Amino acid sequence: MDATFFFDPLCPWTWRTSRWLVAVADARGLAVEWRSFSLAILNEGNVPPQFAGAMAASNRALRLVEALRADGRAEGAGRFYAELGARTHDAGNPLSGELVEAAVEAAGLTSAAPALDDERWDEAVRESHALAYASAGPDVGSPVLMVPGAERGMHGPILTEVPGTDDALTIWDSLLPLLRLPAFHEIKRGRR
Repeated sequence: MDATFFFDPLCPWTWRTSRWLVAVADARGLAVEWRSFSLAILNEGNVPPQFAGAMAASNRALRLVEALRADGRAEGAGRFYAELGARTHDAGNPLSGELVEAAVEAAGLTSAAPALDDERWDEAVRESHALAYASAGPDVGSPVLMVPGAERGMHGPILTEVPGTDDALTIWDSLLPLLRLPAFHEIKRGRR
């Protein structure tokens, strides 16, 4: 893998970053591994009731992501996330169980659909989340990006919009050497 992207499908910032990474992967022929990062686990015990339904839908989606990874079908996880993000973030719809199921079907993954409700995948989601958090944490959220040759992963990059291909490649080409430098820690701007 050329990059491992840990994500929670609930997060709109993560969605933009994933579309940036897909553009980079397409332009450079990179392989991306899609892994789980759970905002429900991160905020365990502190999830406001209004987010409970969306987080439950996200958990179902992350079970599928880990089941596909375990089955060697990383490209299927990427297709699924693309379909889910288009139905939620691009269309302006809240994440729901129905949209998760529609994305499974649209991605051609109905044979893997039983994983959505199989609680045995919850441990794999927790392990993936723990790996991402240990790599880039503490005090990080979704997404986390890891690349080979880097001692640690990083939270982000957080993007306000999906850049065009030239800008996407500039971000990647600037970020990659920083990630691989042990002395590099953080770049941050205040949110507007």
